[in-house]
Amino acid sequence: MLVHGSVAGPSTWDPTRPLADRNTLVLVTRPGFADDDPVERVDYERDAQFLGELLRPGDHLVGHSYGGVVSLLAAAARDDLRSLTVVEPPAFALTPETPGLADVKRLYANPPADLREHLGRFLEALGSTNPPPDPLPPRLERGARLLQVERGPWEAEVPLDALARAPYPKLVVSGGHSPLFDAVCDVLEERLGAERATLPGAGHSVPRAAGFNERLRDFLDRAETGVAPY
Repeated sequence: MLVHGSVAGPSTWDPTRPLADRNTLVLVTRPGFADDDPVERVDYERDAQFLGELLRPGDHLVGHSYGGVVSLLAAAARDDLRSLTVVEPPAFALTPETPGLADVKRLYANPPADLREHLGRFLEALGSTNPPPDPLPPRLERGARLLQVERGPWEAEVPLDALARAPYPKLVVSGGHSPLFDAVCDVLEERLGAERATLPGAGHSVPRAAGFNERLRDFLDRAETGVAPY
């Protein structure tokens, strides 16, 4: 089960399609990201409930960015998953003193009216140096509109104790490009007893980084067999 983050939607997982040769990939389209599914508000709590209704015993759950926060919340309510992987989840409540978080909060509180400007500033806050295309293609325009009505992910209270008790293995992945995300991933690694991978080269778009598919596949294979980390 692959859960995307903000803006890009399910296309986040395009680079992982080769994994379908041995795994069944289910791309979860979060509320608002389908053409026929308008929403007035993007909210991680509602999305976690939506995801929880889709999950089945034995699923491997993989969440990126905002979808990582959604996945953490949904996974905490279950003990029957096969594994949990989160990729740079912005669970900033875990690291409230990290430099740069105040800038992100101000951007959410007062988003520029111009969609492209807002998207550009958002991507810059995440460590991207590439400006969004002009004009925005329809997929990015929809993602930018949803970004303007997105509930701040730092409000999410991640139930770390419940997740730590859950019997399935956990993997936390970062891109090594942002102190904000590195700090969150450090906390999750420690508190959940999770494996950790750092895959640089693609910024926040970590699924596009070299080695991502191989690292994820290795983790999933070991979760299936119960083999401990190397």
